[in-house]
Amino acid sequence: MAISIFCVGLAGDKSVTFKIGLLGFGVVGTGTAKILLDPFGRHPVLKEITIGRVGVRSLDKPREIELSPHLLTTDLESIVTDPEIDIIVELLGGLEPARSLILKAIASGKHVVTANKAVIARFGDEIYAKANEKGVYVLLEAAVGGGIPVIKPLKQSLGANRISSIMGIVNGTTNYILTEMSQKGADFSEVLAKAQELGYAEADPTADVDGFDAADKIAILASLGFGGRVKREDVYCEGIRQVSAVDIAYADRLGFVIKLLAIAKDTVKEDSDTLELRVHPTLVPKNHPLANANGVYNAILVEGEPLGQVMFYGPGAGGGPTASAVVSDVMNIVGILKSSGKTKELDPLLSCVHQHYCQIAPMEDLSTRFYARFLCRDVPGVIGHLGMAFGDHGVSLESVVQIGIRGDLAEIVVVTHDVREGNFRNALATIESLEAIDSIPSILRVL
Repeated sequence: MAISIFCVGLAGDKSVTFKIGLLGFGVVGTGTAKILLDPFGRHPVLKEITIGRVGVRSLDKPREIELSPHLLTTDLESIVTDPEIDIIVELLGGLEPARSLILKAIASGKHVVTANKAVIARFGDEIYAKANEKGVYVLLEAAVGGGIPVIKPLKQSLGANRISSIMGIVNGTTNYILTEMSQKGADFSEVLAKAQELGYAEADPTADVDGFDAADKIAILASLGFGGRVKREDVYCEGIRQVSAVDIAYADRLGFVIKLLAIAKDTVKEDSDTLELRVHPTLVPKNHPLANANGVYNAILVEGEPLGQVMFYGPGAGGGPTASAVVSDVMNIVGILKSSGKTKELDPLLSCVHQHYCQIAPMEDLSTRFYARFLCRDVPGVIGHLGMAFGDHGVSLESVVQIGIRGDLAEIVVVTHDVREGNFRNALATIESLEAIDSIPSILRVL
């Protein structure tokens, strides 16, 4: 049933001193409005925030919250240039018109709150340069992790630490799919169809299942954690389409679960300022903190000195959790405006101040463990041939297990010790040419 709200906490209430313009009134926009219109029991600063304008696609669409008609408009540009609006909340998603509207809001002297990781990951340089020139904030707590507070802690609470790694499960759709595959033994396509039916996956799931969404998010987290700008195209990205129920079952037997991890890591090489920056399915030991983040939940593990490890865990999407993060950013800006007025001197703990670009290490220089599954012709000495080929390229094997027989082919699973990825790939090229090798159905990295 729709809730009709015509005056409480809205434009025209003289006790309210700060007006926001909402761009988009979908699930997150509606959740944001619910919080702002019901401030009782929440932080008192919420009573000083009003919804000034709301940009929508259609004026006639029925809504869960029925706002006064004069607040609604399909002219989004009129909101970002409205002199009465203090803060623009961009909840449109996608690249355009979101990017253009954010830039116009900044040019008009508006502060911006956004949940749009795609825009920030790709156009953050441009947006923050303009924001710094105009002396306005662009805050994005809701862009990564939904309701999990991780952006502000990286900027502030963990600022005294030298961050060495950020890794996590930052996409709820793929985590749900992999969890269901693990618990029910189902294949990817079957679980994806169920996720779409339940609304956990989009009709076009590409951004999620191919890792692009997670890559956007780790680019943002890496920039904050390591104090340098990151080019989104530098993030190595590999999705979960190739993960099979067979590999999930074998991983379980070996003591692992498979998760889509987003990883930003200092290479820790002397005189080097380079990062590993990657998204890919990974075998995670069952005793690792990230192994038990299941379903649509997200988990982000940050490691630094002197703190050690700290993990952020919670719902990574949804109207309520994401709206919570959006409103927290609005409150931060209002708190600053109340205490310091409309000064152009930005708080360095909330603004984006770094200028240089992080150097990203090429994937061939990555050092990690690998899992590989081979289908081999059942001939004598095949395991010896595998071991010799790996040894010739400096790859040390942690375990070699002949799992069973598929038709007339033997199935062999190998887990390596830490090895340079380039060496491992060279070894695979040699192995593929061996007469005993029929195919290599799966190659996955191991944490």
